[in-house]
Amino acid sequence: MFGKILIVDDAPFMRMMLKKILASSGNELIEAADGSDGVSKYKQHKPDLVFLDIMMPDVDGIECLKQIMAHDSNAKVIICSSIGQQALVNEAIRIGAGDYIIKPFDAAKVLEIFYKNMPA
Repeated sequence: MFGKILIVDDAPFMRMMLKKILASSGNELIEAADGSDGVSKYKQHKPDLVFLDIMMPDVDGIECLKQIMAHDSNAKVIICSSIGQQALVNEAIRIGAGDYIIKPFDAAKVLEIFYKNMPA
């Protein structure tokens, strides 16, 4: 596979968990600590797939997604949300996110969503 994956989450622990789950994929893993950094790193690295936290301070996941989609309408984005954020997930999918996963992460589910969405 060997592509680039961008992980955008304000919580270092959540980024670490996703990195641990995705480490075996052999892809380059890039981290961003907030939405602004996520948009910047998206433009800089042109990743094949983005895992995007929906709730972040300052530039939240919805705004970050809007900016990424404005830059690249073909971007592949997976939203990371907590239980009870279904309205935000629905909005993200309407904007262009391809899928979502629920926190806390289930490794098998993350990998299933990852392989389903990673470009061949």
